[in-house]
Amino acid sequence: MASCPHLDQVRDVTPSATGCEDCLKIGGRWVHLRMCMTCGHVGCCDSSPNRHATAHFHETGHPIIRSFEPGESWLWCYPDQAMVEPD
Repeated sequence: MASCPHLDQVRDVTPSATGCEDCLKIGGRWVHLRMCMTCGHVGCCDSSPNRHATAHFHETGHPIIRSFEPGESWLWCYPDQAMVEPD
């Protein structure tokens, strides 16, 4: 895992929903969930039809997500395109 200059944008966040926030609004479906570590937005992964987690990054610039799947705690940085670990 890489060190990441975007870790300063990681916050103590509360998940915005128990599923993909955007899919729940439109009646969509998802494969896996990701949570934005800047604001807590829960979105679906890139294997999901709507790719809401990546769309959230493009809309907001919030760089780091965490898996929102049970038993997973990895972090991904969109700008660096790399798995990262907290300092």
